[in-house]
Amino acid sequence: MSKHVVFDVVGTCVGYGAFFAGIEKHIGPRLREHGIPSQLFGFAWMESSEREFTFLSISERYVPYKDVFKSLFYRVLWMSGISDPRSFATDAERDAICATYSDLELREGVKETFELLRKNGFTVWCLTTGDVERVRGYFLRARVDMPMENFKSCDAGGVAKPALAAYRPLFREFKEEDEKWFAAAHYWDVSAAKKIGFKGAYCSVYEKEDCAELFGEKMDVMSDTLPEMARKIIEACGK
Repeated sequence: MSKHVVFDVVGTCVGYGAFFAGIEKHIGPRLREHGIPSQLFGFAWMESSEREFTFLSISERYVPYKDVFKSLFYRVLWMSGISDPRSFATDAERDAICATYSDLELREGVKETFELLRKNGFTVWCLTTGDVERVRGYFLRARVDMPMENFKSCDAGGVAKPALAAYRPLFREFKEEDEKWFAAAHYWDVSAAKKIGFKGAYCSVYEKEDCAELFGEKMDVMSDTLPEMARKIIEACGK
């Protein structure tokens, strides 16, 4: 029997600090003149992009997330209360902020988390909605071992998480008797993976409030840090 843990990447293994800092650097002072914190604008931009990305996917018009994200910049400025978004910011500023997504950094404890799991016989995988080259770069820059062959992207199948079809291809690569875990800091992500058979490990490092009552799936493991989550997965498999 083999043991596998599949991780979401952006939001789970990788934090958004560099992106929020990029907003602050390029348009933060102007945003504050309108009472808009950079982090709040960044959150609204990401969440709107994830919604449109998902809606396009489920209506069978898949568009890569990075393209959706870039397209929505001025719309989210408008929705934030900026009356003339294209006078407020430029395409060059938008593109510079988008580029900071490549500068995101691994969360504290990721290296320890992977090492704990591997020392206890687990194979670590990553399943992302982003392009593999960019996402793997986060690990390379932090000198955390993550083989290219263990990265999987929804782009390959033209479907977005949390559509169940996004999780099935990797799940089906494993044997029926294997230990198969999905780990993320998005409750929606883990709860969807559980519906196709993964055991679920949720870390509150990003969302803080899990809002578990919304999702109807009880987690097998819950933790506040990634290394704690790894230890709980190991313990659960030792029973």
